Amino acid sequence: MDIGYLTSDAAKYPSNDWKKVIILGILFLISFLIIPAFLCMGYLFRVLKWSIAGVDELPDFDEWKTMLIDGFKVFVVQLFYFIIPFVILFLSIWASIGSLLTLQSTGDVTVPTTVFSLMGGLFFLGLVVAAVFGVFFTIALANMAYYDGELAAAFRFREMLDRISAIGWVDLIIWYVMMIIVGIILGVVASILIFIPILGWALLILIIYPYLYLLYARALGLLFVSGFENQ
Repeated sequence: MDIGYLTSDAAKYPSNDWKKVIILGILFLISFLIIPAFLCMGYLFRVLKWSIAGVDELPDFDEWKTMLIDGFKVFVVQLFYFIIPFVILFLSIWASIGSLLTLQSTGDVTVPTTVFSLMGGLFFLGLVVAAVFGVFFTIALANMAYYDGELAAAFRFREMLDRISAIGWVDLIIWYVMMIIVGIILGVVASILIFIPILGWALLILIIYPYLYLLYARALGLLFVSGFENQ
């Protein structure tokens, strides 16, 4: 699979229907109500399913119950794959707070320095583990989408390794890095928009965020399908 073509296709994908992009953005806006957050995840999962099935249009916002259930499944899979990195990062933050409290209470710089070193190592380890688990999480999600939302498909590790081999480890890593770069670019845009009152925030939540997630879901679907083309 040509990663450049894949990324280009995914970048153009949301523009097929800006109305649906904005509807997704509205769900993002009210995601603090919890249920809309699951609906967002469910809709993006539907985009992934449709992309794997070869459909080029954005899905409709219908069958809300199914979308909600799919969103909850995505949350469960995400929690499973990222709980270990989260614990490691939490421990690094906890260690830093503990060292600051020790320094404040005793004035002894020796213990905090040691703890800070440990914290830095744990934080770096957490980031590395999160990156590695993130790769497998993407394939787990795509495999679940391929099996029409079957939760168990996200935990068939041998099958997932076969999927990765079919895609190609190099292509997968290049794709992963490309998605990070795209996220950074849009993050820079977002950092500029937040300084524009009202309009900037509206564009950020209603357009930029949903656009980024739609691009990601579409790109993942195309990447996953490329594994079948390589067989």
